[in-house]
Amino acid sequence: MSWLILFLAGLFEMGWAVGLKFTDGFTRLMPTLWTVLSMIVSLALLGIAMRELPVGTAYAVWTGIGAVGTVILGIALFGESAAFARLLCLGLIVAGIIGLGLVES
Repeated sequence: MSWLILFLAGLFEMGWAVGLKFTDGFTRLMPTLWTVLSMIVSLALLGIAMRELPVGTAYAVWTGIGAVGTVILGIALFGESAAFARLLCLGLIVAGIIGLGLVES
């Protein structure tokens, strides 16, 4: 169950990272509120997941999910580069996340 909670925490991390773009420097109220709420939920879920998972593994997986998801959303929503080298680097992050999950299972 802790892995599922950690995955959800990573999704909320993606939400607040992308949400920062929509806040326009925290000048737009609703995007700012949703972004702050996503931050709180993400950190709360991370803390819950860390009850059973090692801190290093949980943090690395959480940031990895957030980083990979945010880059993918940046490509999809904002037309950011999808260059091969960039996607290859994302693949390495995903491999690391999977590796950590397998080692800790």
